[in-house]
Amino acid sequence: MLEQIQPTEDPLQMLIDNFKQFFPLSTNEQDEVKRLFTQRIVKRKVFLLQEGEVCRHYYFVVSGCFKMFAIDTNFREHNLQFAAEGDWIADFQSFYNEEPSRLYIEAVEPAIVLQIQHKDLLYLYTNYHKFDRNFRIIIERKLMEYQNRILLNISTNADERYVVFQKQYPQLINRLPSTQIASYLGITSEFLSKIRKKASGKKQ
Repeated sequence: MLEQIQPTEDPLQMLIDNFKQFFPLSTNEQDEVKRLFTQRIVKRKVFLLQEGEVCRHYYFVVSGCFKMFAIDTNFREHNLQFAAEGDWIADFQSFYNEEPSRLYIEAVEPAIVLQIQHKDLLYLYTNYHKFDRNFRIIIERKLMEYQNRILLNISTNADERYVVFQKQYPQLINRLPSTQIASYLGITSEFLSKIRKKASGKKQ
């Protein structure tokens, strides 16, 4: 079992530093982050969200890894997104509309997250416009990821999708079970093994 990856710095400072790539926060805004975001330790296989629940929090991943997935009528999992250190995860539709989710968010590894409630995020949007702009960029990037994934699924083969996955999640290639990667790519674990052997042969 994978051991929890401990953060090398203060989790709240990691979050504040994350915002620096967009619009850096003032001292007052940083104080609001420290006041409204709470830390949560999550064990492996624990759910942050299950189908039918309302997504009450937006999560910043300090350490560890999560998967967001749906289950079809044949009870098969379909991974939609992974989120590791420095990434964000939530069911946008459930979170912003405050409606029951059709998705699951589960810890693939032991993890630490910083979470903020819907009402508190709306407070930041209203009172500190920099948060509105920062989260707009974060959400727009996620939407672009989803759009690119849809295009890949309808225009590329599994080999090409695996190459893109390696570029998008390089830190997760050796951390995720092959079953999870295969689910994300929409193929079987056996077929993923063949793709990896083929790729390995090309490198030699």
